[in-house]
Amino acid sequence: MFSLVPPMRRTSRRAAKGGHEVANQRPPEPVSSASLAGLPTELHLLIASHLTYPDALSLKFTSRHFFYVVDTGVRLKVAWLKERRSLHLECPNDRRCDLGSDLRFCRGSVKLLMQRRREHLECESRPGLGCLVFGTAACAHRRSLGQRCRSWLRSRLTIELWWFLLALLPICLGCIWMAELATWSS
Repeated sequence: MFSLVPPMRRTSRRAAKGGHEVANQRPPEPVSSASLAGLPTELHLLIASHLTYPDALSLKFTSRHFFYVVDTGVRLKVAWLKERRSLHLECPNDRRCDLGSDLRFCRGSVKLLMQRRREHLECESRPGLGCLVFGTAACAHRRSLGQRCRSWLRSRLTIELWWFLLALLPICLGCIWMAELATWSS
């Protein structure tokens, strides 16, 4: 039988040249990196059973293996909607909320709800609610008001609207100037 690990060499207590003691040398042990994918499928199923719908959906689309292992069926969607309702958060109220498939379910308002969740916009929307993504007492990932306004301006304002605001600026400045001029003349 062949072994991949080289046999341990015994060395003398005193090295021939240096005269200092040398301990028994062993080959370095291989370092294994533990990952979620390396766990058995039974543990994958157990972990997936404790996830909420958005987390299970994210895990489902990380690899082909998790796509077939993680269940994002109707029961999980309904449980997520009931949890949102109990926390007094927004729930989809349009008629297009189809529980049949993930693609149809995530269209419309559910897509916006999940985006708000990813951006931690719902965290601490009520006092004492905490972080809804990580389940902690306080949300450390919520962006400041200035950052949220800048990202909203970048995403919502189109070029046409920027030109409109640019054209509106001289009109507003002219009105302010006329008001100042009227107070000086009287």
